[in-house]
Amino acid sequence: MSTQTLTDDRYHTIGYIDTAADGTQTGRNAHYHIVGYYDPRSNVTTDARYHKVGTGNLLAALISRC
Repeated sequence: MSTQTLTDDRYHTIGYIDTAADGTQTGRNAHYHIVGYYDPRSNVTTDARYHKVGTGNLLAALISRC
């Protein structure tokens, strides 16, 4: 699994995106709470409760600074 750290313009960490070996991604906020999931096979992003947010990878949009 690889982890990408997302930062703001002042280099403060605002979240993380973890990528599993099968390509699925999990978005987490700065406190490491899950905010959503992305499945590249279906090309769908869901929130933490598995409600569809939209098509494509929208994890960065779900991650906001707390």
